[in-house]
Amino acid sequence: MNFKNSANSLDALLDAPAMGVQGLHAAYQRRQLRPSQVVERSLALARVAEPGLFTCLLEERALAEALASDARWDAGRPLGPLDGVLVVWKDLFDVAGTPTTAGSETRRHAAPATEDAFAVQRLAMRGCVSLGKVGLTEFAYSGLGLNPHFGTPVNRASVDGHRAPGGSSSGSAVAVAARMAWIGMGTDTGGSVRVPAAFNGLVGFKPSIGHFDKRGIFPLSQTLDVPGPIANTVQDCAWVDAALRGQPLQPLQASAVAGLSFVVPINLVFEGIEPEARTAFEHLLERLRAAGARIVHRHIAAFDELATLTARHGTIAAAEAYFFHQALVDGAQTGAMDRHVLARLVRGKTMSALDLLTLQAAHMRLRHECAALLGEAWLLCPTVVHVAPLVVPLEADEDLFHRTNLRTLQNTLPGNFADLCGVSLPMGTGAAGMPLGALISGAAGRDAALLSAAAGVEQLLAVKEDVAVAVAD
Repeated sequence: MNFKNSANSLDALLDAPAMGVQGLHAAYQRRQLRPSQVVERSLALARVAEPGLFTCLLEERALAEALASDARWDAGRPLGPLDGVLVVWKDLFDVAGTPTTAGSETRRHAAPATEDAFAVQRLAMRGCVSLGKVGLTEFAYSGLGLNPHFGTPVNRASVDGHRAPGGSSSGSAVAVAARMAWIGMGTDTGGSVRVPAAFNGLVGFKPSIGHFDKRGIFPLSQTLDVPGPIANTVQDCAWVDAALRGQPLQPLQASAVAGLSFVVPINLVFEGIEPEARTAFEHLLERLRAAGARIVHRHIAAFDELATLTARHGTIAAAEAYFFHQALVDGAQTGAMDRHVLARLVRGKTMSALDLLTLQAAHMRLRHECAALLGEAWLLCPTVVHVAPLVVPLEADEDLFHRTNLRTLQNTLPGNFADLCGVSLPMGTGAAGMPLGALISGAAGRDAALLSAAAGVEQLLAVKEDVAVAVAD
């Protein structure tokens, strides 16, 4: 088989809508592509990408890993569906020989990591090719994805100006949306995987606390941080899930939508929602009902309690972030920090031990209350109540930035506090033709069932509307 594809045919193949991990694996199997070809193309794109998308290109490593994958495919012994699949790492993950910048100017020249983070090791064992480390909000502390130090990655869906990529895992999402990588590994403390997935029309998986090993990941909140993948499909996320947990990489069995039950909150999740987002979500509910799903609307008391707790006591993330960054916040380098991030860190300084202990006790209690409330049902709401906002106004108006950031994280933050696992799925488009997301969440520990349920809804959304209507009739 001749692997010498022209640049145009290579681009056409890799940019095809169906070219997720499964499509890439199939192209390797059919010998239409080699991993080294894909890496060379992605490196060429990455070298001319806007500032802020990549903080570090791993060119030598990526080419070596791709050639090793070539050899396995040539010998007919690939390591599985992830062999030769390109992954990028939010620059919180240690990669041996490179500094872990955490998106901060204060860490641009940090000492290089001496070994790979646990997650980097696990995906390498399955044949993944590490393309590079990608940008994020400084110290992973914002839902919008802006970074004044390294630059803000460009949301590829923008048609009317530079719109926010979502944060804090901004580069992880943009690199996948731009087809430079097929897996973008991020972290989620208040929405930082699910929000950028929604803003970029991708799938984002936020696991339960403790589901994945966090060794070698620079922290924001030791209590709430979880690593998670951003990808094109739920199946892609499921393969990453299995690889990170040392499990066999099996095809995901999608749940039948007719057997699923959803709880739609009537409080919090629709506050300030854009009309187009509300319409898209209601249309999703209609399709789920037509497919036989059970949908119940109810008031979620835990959401109200969380709002009261936050107003009175602050947040766990603020307290733990200040603890970790205290020397920097109280030192002489504050002028080198993003003013928005600094303001959030300073809020943690004002919190008392009583505040933190109150929040920690509520965190454990609400985790159990939400699990009891949901049982085997799934919480369903818009991932974000608006599309990705324009960047320039956010940079010019500090109050607008703060209000928009809170609104962006409104629907995802409760899932972190109550330890809900969650998947954000693409839900069509809203204002300015920008992507929207639907968030499916479940009780802690139900990660495997969540991925199956999300795959079932994903299949439903993939069915063309006229076919869906015919089936409903």
